[in-house]
Amino acid sequence: MDYQKDIETILSHRYDQKWDYWTTEDRRLTNGGAFSCIASANYLLELGVSPQDPVLQKVAELLWDAWKETGEFKLYPKGPSFPCQTIPAATLLIRLGYLEDERMQITLQYLLDSRYSDGGWWCKKFYFGKGPETEHSNPLPTLNALNLFRYTEHFNDLSLNQAIDFLLRHWETKAPIGPCHYGIGTLFMQVEYPLMDYNLFHYVYVLSFYDYARKDPRFLDAFQSLKERTVNEQIVVERVNRKLAKLEFCKKGQVSELATKKYQEILRNICD
Repeated sequence: MDYQKDIETILSHRYDQKWDYWTTEDRRLTNGGAFSCIASANYLLELGVSPQDPVLQKVAELLWDAWKETGEFKLYPKGPSFPCQTIPAATLLIRLGYLEDERMQITLQYLLDSRYSDGGWWCKKFYFGKGPETEHSNPLPTLNALNLFRYTEHFNDLSLNQAIDFLLRHWETKAPIGPCHYGIGTLFMQVEYPLMDYNLFHYVYVLSFYDYARKDPRFLDAFQSLKERTVNEQIVVERVNRKLAKLEFCKKGQVSELATKKYQEILRNICD
């Protein structure tokens, strides 16, 4: 399928925030919701745009401008930086060809060194107040971190198994946990694409790359739940951000060719 129209639609949102490259003049790189700088660049890569495309390389330049010598990325001009900012910024830069950059190696080590006691990644922000549930890592940043590390030499680092265990335990409890109260309920179980939020498809896709997860009955149970939602082994999008409703590659209620390719990756990973 030709996705040129989708690419043009995404590019048409470049100036939505009164500057260029899906961001603001003061470089708020995660502003804009579904059409933020990071999200939009990821869509373009998903649709087959070359990482060397000038627009995407300009996004890379903006991200590196937000890099700190500690290894963190500060995606807002003011306020603290959190793992939920650093992880997606680093992942996008790796996808854009910067894995071997010395700065990226500092970031990867920073992330390995800054894990919470349960093995995942924890953000010190309490929008819902503090309680026992906030003494757990945030599941989505942890899932995103595992997605990041699968691109790196740390992929087989046994210490990542603790983060995998953390996510597999969440499959059992399903309770809202972490400072941001991520739970596993009705919305989680709907097949969402593109893979952005904490949901079944994203969860199974990332964990399927890890041998430690693939051997676990909790992962296999999650995979079976996803498999039961496919139609003729194809992914039908059940939920999508409303701002993306006009894009062909992720139409709600329709088979998505690109989402199905990711499902086929899951099948290959399980068969390895």
